[in-house]
Amino acid sequence: MKQIKISDAELVLMEYIWKEEGIRASQLVQMGKEQMGWSRNTTYTLLTRMVEKGILRRQDPGFRCTALVSKEQVRAGQTRTLIDKLYEGSRQMFLASFLKSEKITPEELEEIRRMIEEEGK
Repeated sequence: MKQIKISDAELVLMEYIWKEEGIRASQLVQMGKEQMGWSRNTTYTLLTRMVEKGILRRQDPGFRCTALVSKEQVRAGQTRTLIDKLYEGSRQMFLASFLKSEKITPEELEEIRRMIEEEGK
């Protein structure tokens, strides 16, 4: 799976785009203004950058936005970046830190064990 890296601001816009494929840029401008305090130019700059990165397709008329990457691709890329940045690329260190710092129910722990066993097959 191709690793996708996007900024936090781009992720905000992608969440809207994943929810409503074909959303107009003008609607995203309005959402950006209301929820993030962004100007029209800020939102359009982000959208243009996302098109250039190949994570978004612009369709005219109306600058309709369609995602070219899945939420799972973005999650995988962001997770890899986090592990590389904070845990020296070690998935083991990441998992150990996560298990020590988070309260995990017995059911969640059992599900994690099952997932690890499945990956090992």
